[in-house]
Amino acid sequence: MNNYYKYLPVSQLDEDWGIHVLNAGCNRIGKGEEYPSRLHPGHHYFKWSSGRILREYQLVYITNGSGSFESAHCKLREINEGTVFILFPGEWHRFRPHPSSGWDEYWVGFEGTILKKLFNNQFFKLTEPVLSVGMHEGILQLFISVIEGSKEEKAGYQPHVSGAVFHLLGNIYALQRQQAVHADDQTETIINRAKIKLRADIDSKLSLRELAKELQVSYSWFRQAFKAYTGMAPGQYLQQLKIEQAKLLLMDSSRSVKKVAYELNFKSAFYFSSLFSKKTGLSPEKYRKKLIELHKNKQ
Repeated sequence: MNNYYKYLPVSQLDEDWGIHVLNAGCNRIGKGEEYPSRLHPGHHYFKWSSGRILREYQLVYITNGSGSFESAHCKLREINEGTVFILFPGEWHRFRPHPSSGWDEYWVGFEGTILKKLFNNQFFKLTEPVLSVGMHEGILQLFISVIEGSKEEKAGYQPHVSGAVFHLLGNIYALQRQQAVHADDQTETIINRAKIKLRADIDSKLSLRELAKELQVSYSWFRQAFKAYTGMAPGQYLQQLKIEQAKLLLMDSSRSVKKVAYELNFKSAFYFSSLFSKKTGLSPEKYRKKLIELHKNKQ
């Protein structure tokens, strides 16, 4: 995970859409690290001792580690991986990771007229801002979609990213309803945790045996169960994730193919090029050339 945040300008047209994104980002907070970082923008910075009040809604998803959350309408709560908490406008709150664990967090801030009916009708409540949704790749992917859409600010990006936020709210609400009537499937929970960790650590030298150990299962069980749920062995799944990430990185013409291979921890640039060609039918160089030509044709 690469730490990232961005605060976005909003036009009148964006506001007229009915929902718009104000900020988005992701952070990996290591054990014992200061939180929030002093590099955090002043208008959103806060101290645990005093907390803060925002003018917008925010969704925060914790995918690793643990910590604490408290708000004016919610007593101090323990936060674990697989938890979403909602920050309401005008509501005092504070949260932080435990120094002994740190945490991985994804967030998006948003507002708009559409939201008033959604929140006023108590689909999401001030008294219940902490929601245990579990480790779901679909939830994580929607956060990532908003983050990626915010990076380039292409024409019409606001309806795209705000649509992802609305989808996110719908998914979170649906998961809460499902959990109210169905018992948790332990195997599915483990596989979902694994998928999120594979995606979050895509740029690290991740050992699948170490991942199985972290999930407290044997590697042989993990490999068999993962393939049963996804149709791919965990190694193949990670490989496919890296190929999809490589496609995004190759859009940046300043990155050499060798650098892309290095960033994604392939054992060599040659192996990366060979695998990329096998999976996509094009070499990384030809894939990049095709992207450039498509971009020129659109202009």
